[in-house]
Amino acid sequence: VQLVESGGGLVQPGGSLRFSCAASGSIFSINVMGWYRQAPGKQRDLVAAIASSASTNYADSVKGRFTISRDNAKNTVYLQMNSLKPEDTAVYYCYADAPAYGRIWGKGTQVTVSS
Repeated sequence: VQLVESGGGLVQPGGSLRFSCAASGSIFSINVMGWYRQAPGKQRDLVAAIASSASTNYADSVKGRFTISRDNAKNTVYLQMNSLKPEDTAVYYCYADAPAYGRIWGKGTQVTVSS
């Protein structure tokens, strides 16, 4: 069982990026999927999360700019990031909370917002 992330990279301030994260393997149910991020020298903080019911939770710093969504049939979560700022620069980690496995983490994807 693993999470496979795609997206990320270098973008100018004000630009957009889209992540996807797919759970592969024998996962029969996932409660919550989402993203954390960790900037150099800082702790890992929650960015956004979405439950299987589609209820969402966002960090205050990204509200109105980021949108999280998921496809339960594909065990995939998406993060649309708009109006990116230099302070959004970090390694972004996908996670999934699955009853049979606990919390599963992706390997992380670098996002750099710079002109």
